[in-house]
Amino acid sequence: MSHLTFTPHLIALCAVCMPAISAFSMENCSAKSAATLTPVIELYTSEGCSSCPPADTWLSGFKAAQKEGKVVAQAFHVNYWDYIGWKDRFAAPAYTQRQRELSARTSLNSIYTPQIAKNGLTVRNVGQAAAMLESPQVAQASINLKQIEPNRFEARIEAMLGTVWSAYFTVTEHDHVSRVTAGENKGETLKNDFVVRQYVPLGQFTGEQTLKFSSLAPTLTAGKAHPRQINLVVTDNKTGKTMQALSLDC
Repeated sequence: MSHLTFTPHLIALCAVCMPAISAFSMENCSAKSAATLTPVIELYTSEGCSSCPPADTWLSGFKAAQKEGKVVAQAFHVNYWDYIGWKDRFAAPAYTQRQRELSARTSLNSIYTPQIAKNGLTVRNVGQAAAMLESPQVAQASINLKQIEPNRFEARIEAMLGTVWSAYFTVTEHDHVSRVTAGENKGETLKNDFVVRQYVPLGQFTGEQTLKFSSLAPTLTAGKAHPRQINLVVTDNKTGKTMQALSLDC
């Protein structure tokens, strides 16, 4: 059951833009975060949920903003709708567990789809989520992220002194199409963007750290069919709020 209402007017809000906040080099596929916070949008969704396709379409509207380094968007497909008859091929128990942790942190008694999180906290409507692009905040961490091999990446992170922080990598992909033959969306053809294909929590840290990450190969190798993003999100370990985030298209 959906707790959000998606209308054409609200879906259009995702086109709101703000000044570019990262420097990106196509030559060596690297990026450096700026002084302002890159907003992070998480959508918890499922191909088995009839209320989810409008939310998926709404998230797809952030593709231009993500390309320009203005947002890190991620669609976590959860697995608790699979019992209805359609098994979501993108779902994983780890994504459902992440959603449970998010809900607990924001004092919610349940989880649901579609559910949206803004910078580590649940939001109740898409207008509130889209508006975050208009209100830049000062970042509490800085990130230098670069590709060191075709499927290996290295990040140098500097966080506010005295803060215990956590970080995670995700690999997201665009342009996945599913023809659903069972469940609530039976007969529908669904398009999915920002699909989380790999999620790797990296633990707790303080001060400056260099972290390395390997994407799964060959299925998650960058290609024309499903453009890939490598995302790094740094969060305050105590509050779960985003301190800084960065995305690479390589």
